[in-house]
Amino acid sequence: MSNFSTRESTVLCSDQYLLTTTTYLPEKAIKGAILMAPATGIKRQFYASFAAYLAEHGYGVITFDNRGIGESLTGNLAKSDASLQCWGEKDMPAVFEQLKQSFPDSKYHLFGHSAGGQLVGLMHNAQEFSSIFNVACSSGQLKNMSNPYFIKAHFFMNMFIPFSNAFWGHTKSQWLGMGEPLPKLVARQWREWCNGQGYIKTAFGKTVHNHLYDDLSMPSMWVNAIDDDIANNKNVSDMLSVFTKMKPEKLTLTPEHYSLDEIGHMKFFSRKSQILWSHATKWLEKH
Repeated sequence: MSNFSTRESTVLCSDQYLLTTTTYLPEKAIKGAILMAPATGIKRQFYASFAAYLAEHGYGVITFDNRGIGESLTGNLAKSDASLQCWGEKDMPAVFEQLKQSFPDSKYHLFGHSAGGQLVGLMHNAQEFSSIFNVACSSGQLKNMSNPYFIKAHFFMNMFIPFSNAFWGHTKSQWLGMGEPLPKLVARQWREWCNGQGYIKTAFGKTVHNHLYDDLSMPSMWVNAIDDDIANNKNVSDMLSVFTKMKPEKLTLTPEHYSLDEIGHMKFFSRKSQILWSHATKWLEKH
């Protein structure tokens, strides 16, 4: 029997949009509370095994679907006005507030996967995190990728996204194994930001006018894998350049060192990769 329970709920964002969440509640006194922020187009169920592991180790966790994704999609996807920017400015802060209500008087940590870590500087309440633990989080800058993956990424970003958005009114990213179908504005910003340096930095002064990227200085760990074509070391450094006050720790994982076939961009959270998860609990114990 597990030593935690789960609770399905909804969160109301500042613009009255409803998001679907799952909260993992340890039965005993908690050691801390974690906002599990997902990658682009990835549903919260993807993180269930990892969240359960953290809950079994005494940490409260909340997972969620960003607007336009999974159970947080309302109505026709082609009519969704969700964007990467509103995920960071509205969705993540609202879910963080629910985390604080569920686990008051606790230390709060962000666990970001890819976009979930990239967007933290858009959260108006991000300075309340005691620490950040990011996995596969980088700028995703196309020009820093190597062939043959560069060709695939360039096709997806610069050909498939514009065509799919024009033809269907959203991006059918699931056809290329890239998570859930994406709202058109999410895919458009993803494309624009990955074509420039510093990811979201390309939007500063254009669509992004208020942010905390120059203010966040809490301890952070940035974990990537040697076989991740997207979050390679160049792109991790490119993303970190946007956080001007952060003094990060970095950890690059090699699958063979853990008797794993692959880690890549997604497999850190796979149940088969549980051997990696102690890196997370060791980090939490220190912070």
